[in-house]
Amino acid sequence: MGMTAKDTGLTREGFMRWFGLGGKRRHGGGDGQRASSSTEGAGAEDPRDRRRRQTLEDISRFLLAHGLPVSTFTLDVAHDIVTGANPALAQLVAERVNSRDQITSDWLEDVIEAQNRENGVEQLHALVHRLESSVAAFSSTATAARTATKDYNTALKAHVGGLGAIGNDDVIAELTRLARDMISRTRDIERELSRSEKETRTLQKSLVDARREAEMDHLTGLPNRRAFEAVLRAEFAATRDSGEPLCVAFCDIDNFKRVNDAHGHEAGDRILRAVALSLAGISNDKCHVARHGGEEFVVLLRGKSTTEAWNILDDARERLAARKFVNRATDRPFGRISFSAGIADVHAYGDPREALRVADEALYRAKSAGRNCVLTADQSVADLEAARAA
Repeated sequence: MGMTAKDTGLTREGFMRWFGLGGKRRHGGGDGQRASSSTEGAGAEDPRDRRRRQTLEDISRFLLAHGLPVSTFTLDVAHDIVTGANPALAQLVAERVNSRDQITSDWLEDVIEAQNRENGVEQLHALVHRLESSVAAFSSTATAARTATKDYNTALKAHVGGLGAIGNDDVIAELTRLARDMISRTRDIERELSRSEKETRTLQKSLVDARREAEMDHLTGLPNRRAFEAVLRAEFAATRDSGEPLCVAFCDIDNFKRVNDAHGHEAGDRILRAVALSLAGISNDKCHVARHGGEEFVVLLRGKSTTEAWNILDDARERLAARKFVNRATDRPFGRISFSAGIADVHAYGDPREALRVADEALYRAKSAGRNCVLTADQSVADLEAARAA
């Protein structure tokens, strides 16, 4: 747990003085007396100074509000949050505050480490992509060179045979010797190029395996978030051109924290795998399922309207909720395992990221409606209740 403002003796005024913004003591004045405002009699404050002052005040308020220690790390984090330099982090902090969970240095460190790890994976993917392109180009060049060398070797053999038939003239004999030497050299080159081609094909396969490994969620065996985002971009472009419908859905396991708290994280992992397997049952070449993170999954349905997507997901939800899960380690039942889901028509919003946001909002409404249900973006809780009553 980090030190609080009380622990450090740091008040808001003290924090501002630490930054050199709390005003100066009057020369010859008593303790506690402050200089008058620096703007008095000095004209209007420079807007840039005002912005800097406001940023520092916002940083101080953030640290003091959450009882965080003053350190290089917390100052950097607070700066990125209050200035919007790290919007993803700011969103996570806002969500944690709304859920009344404490903002601690340890939690911030975990979040930053996860972000850095994700950025590192992005760089690795870019590097692998460039390397794959280079290897493919080299493979093509090596194949062409080997073919050309083989053709040259065949032609050279024919000419050597003709030279040998002319006679035993010293010049002809020397030319024949040189030509035969060239044949031997080109044969060696051909063998070397063939070996290089095999090595290139092996390297290409290794790169494909590495990419597949990097795009897989190892707990559930499903594609991970990064792999899904690549598929989403590709399917969005393809269906936008063809006019096919495209829906995206967020699915979240209901009361998953309760499972972890009551049965432990290993049991929670088994439930994650079971739900992943259940959702994988609806996947095909036009339905892509991936683990988005935590207990959340994402589904992309091509060629399906929102109504058709709702029917598919609601059927999967119903089948999962009807199963009876038992913790085999303790013989204790898990209770009902279900998920809630929100669905959005991707092309209704023109931007896949916006569609994801809308689907997430629909998921939140489904959770608020009592969980274990599926809502589309344009469907209200009242619509759902009416459908249930029908």
